[in-house]
Amino acid sequence: MRSPSDYGIADIPATYGSLSSDPVAAKASVRNVLSSLQEFDPDTLSSENALTFKILDTYLKNASTGTDYLLYQEPLGPVSGIHTQLPVLLSEYSFYDTQDVETYLALLKETPSYFDSVIRFEQKKATSGLFMPDYQADSVLDTCQSFIDMGKENYLVSTFNERIASLDLLPENKKDSFQKENMKLVTEEIYPAYQNLITAIKSLKGKGMNEQGLSHFPYGKKYYEYLVRQTTGCNESISRLRLMTRAQILEDLSAMQKVLFPADAALTQASVLEQTSPDSMLDDLRSKITDTFPEIPDVDFQVKYVPESMQDYLSPAFYMIPAIDNLTENVIYINNGQTASGLNLYTTLAHEGYPGHLYQTVYFSASEPDPIRSILDFGGYVEGWATYAEMMSYYLAPLPKTEASLLQKNNSVILGLYALADMGIHYDGWSVTDTVRFFSDYGINDPNAVQSVYKLIIGSPANYLKYYIGYLKFYELKRRWQMPWEINSPRKNFTGRYWMWDRRHLRSYMMRWKKIY
Repeated sequence: MRSPSDYGIADIPATYGSLSSDPVAAKASVRNVLSSLQEFDPDTLSSENALTFKILDTYLKNASTGTDYLLYQEPLGPVSGIHTQLPVLLSEYSFYDTQDVETYLALLKETPSYFDSVIRFEQKKATSGLFMPDYQADSVLDTCQSFIDMGKENYLVSTFNERIASLDLLPENKKDSFQKENMKLVTEEIYPAYQNLITAIKSLKGKGMNEQGLSHFPYGKKYYEYLVRQTTGCNESISRLRLMTRAQILEDLSAMQKVLFPADAALTQASVLEQTSPDSMLDDLRSKITDTFPEIPDVDFQVKYVPESMQDYLSPAFYMIPAIDNLTENVIYINNGQTASGLNLYTTLAHEGYPGHLYQTVYFSASEPDPIRSILDFGGYVEGWATYAEMMSYYLAPLPKTEASLLQKNNSVILGLYALADMGIHYDGWSVTDTVRFFSDYGINDPNAVQSVYKLIIGSPANYLKYYIGYLKFYELKRRWQMPWEINSPRKNFTGRYWMWDRRHLRSYMMRWKKIY
């Protein structure tokens, strides 16, 4: 928040909170909140509040189930681990006044104690036989060491100085004082916290009992079933999700076979975009969606780049969610180490920007939902839309429709194969050999590449389902919406209704709106 006082929030402690490793205490905490919620009678609430009640009720009940598997969670995962995400979040902490700077510096001081709670969590996982495999521990160690090795060139120093410089009302001597304090805290608080984490993880190496999927843990399949429900927002069984995925892959492959398309034509057409800057790509995408998407308020965006030393450990690209009361400042990070130029960058920016995450965030916030909904996490709902936006962007690029269709469906097939591998590894217990055999059936015959995918999926269970199943559910809703109503129900109606609800309750509401159009 830019102005917490506008929401009646005052005297905010500078803290990250802590990572609880006590399932009993965690469940009690969730149930206390759920009990408070259930004191409300939803029948007496406004339609907006009643929807929020239903969303919160579902969210908290699912969270209560999740506490049964608390120690199965992995805060140091390869895709979104605390050790990789926290510095980026800190580097984007906005400074609007002196109080913001002081709060930020207080947070830096709290980092060692927060990391101590992460260490205790990992130690508890180890004693419970749930610690990560050694190859994943090595990845955590490498990431932490790379961060420490930045020294005085760390982006927590450079970005702090840039943000301080933008505070025009702050005297120069005060800016200098803040900069010196930040440098001291980075070297004397942040780096030691990372070093302590390195020491702790090293001491726990060798205690991981399982180098394969979740199904090889006691109750691992049950945890995966919960995780898939929580991640995708879908209640279908794993078997049903697998059937859906295979059906879409077959549909896409069939459509691809009908397109007579020279192998190098895609490269030729994609090269049209190679000299285009990310900013101009985003402007192009924004202009091309005006006829098919509801308008959103004008906002600014800034494209930034992942530091070279962290490129191996962060996602190919990501969107930073702005303060809920200041939507005008939007940041998209590009990882040049993992994101190519040309068409690949164009579709990635569609996912992160227009009509993906940036668009969805601004549109939803502009609809003025109950503020609490802005802090709830429904991954399949959010990433499903962004993946749909990415798929659609092929048809916005300067490509003939047949070529755009082939490239889009190829992308869909690859993501679908990753989703099937995720279910196979974590639910069916696939080994590396099983996974290599699976991909070879689809013409992917690089065992080293498959092994890398295997390790990534081990460290991030259900992550690919968040994208692919979310995308399939959205695609299914669009087809249902447009079948008999296509002429009188433009995509603007569909898109607008979609963003009014969360993934879990979307289908029932969409079915009601279909009766209207």
